[in-house]
Amino acid sequence: MLGMVPSIRLNNEIELPALGFGVYKLPDDEVERVMHVAMEAGYRSFDTATLYGNERGVGAAVRSSGLPREELFVTTKLWNTEHGYDRALKAFDGSLELLGLDYVDLYLIHWPVPGQDRYVETWRALEKILADGRARAIGVSNFQIPHLERLMAETEVVPAVNQVELHPGLQQAALRGFHEEHGIVTEAWSPLARGRQLDHEVITTIARKHGKTPAQVVLRWHIEMGHMVIPKSATPSRIRENIDIFDFELDSHDIAGMATLEAGDRHGPHPDA
Repeated sequence: MLGMVPSIRLNNEIELPALGFGVYKLPDDEVERVMHVAMEAGYRSFDTATLYGNERGVGAAVRSSGLPREELFVTTKLWNTEHGYDRALKAFDGSLELLGLDYVDLYLIHWPVPGQDRYVETWRALEKILADGRARAIGVSNFQIPHLERLMAETEVVPAVNQVELHPGLQQAALRGFHEEHGIVTEAWSPLARGRQLDHEVITTIARKHGKTPAQVVLRWHIEMGHMVIPKSATPSRIRENIDIFDFELDSHDIAGMATLEAGDRHGPHPDA
């Protein structure tokens, strides 16, 4: 346990908080303030990326938090233009410099970009970063089963995490099953589907039953499905609401109802693009 949030053990024995905080679209000059609100609410895991343009602010928040570095879990990601062994190593150096940290807890390839056909070479750079102790764990984001199978066939380290779009309308059962079979943690981005399903009768009925909000029901569903989840908000009340999900459980009827919401409803880009 880390505060009120349970942890998930990765395949290299590192522990990752099951619920973290996403900082997508938070400006660099605002993210430090918002992260302090999140830390006060109990969050200890923070997810950024080169693409987000706020690594400097994330690092500043970590350093000014007053919390021991080992209590905070920092994830960042390699952008698509930096694939390739040498470029990836250089990009990671740039991220560490912006963050102002000695290491990150998790480093991810943001997208496979199969058209470039360089994600295997890029992964070997991440393996070196891991071996050098500059990332405690490495993983991928938006990888499909064939991408993962190729990585596992041609490299040494099985990804610890695959961060993918996942919500009740896009439940990714086959991919989650592959992850479970190979010891890869499923991490959900856009876990609330940008709010598009929160007024669905199935969700609102479960929310009334438990005296919770629809968003809390969906986040609780992720936790019970074994996902690591990273909701994002800049609103203090919602930041606190999103972490207040560890005092109730969904029953089998609730879980069955949530399963009916699968619609293949993808809001982000397709990973094969």
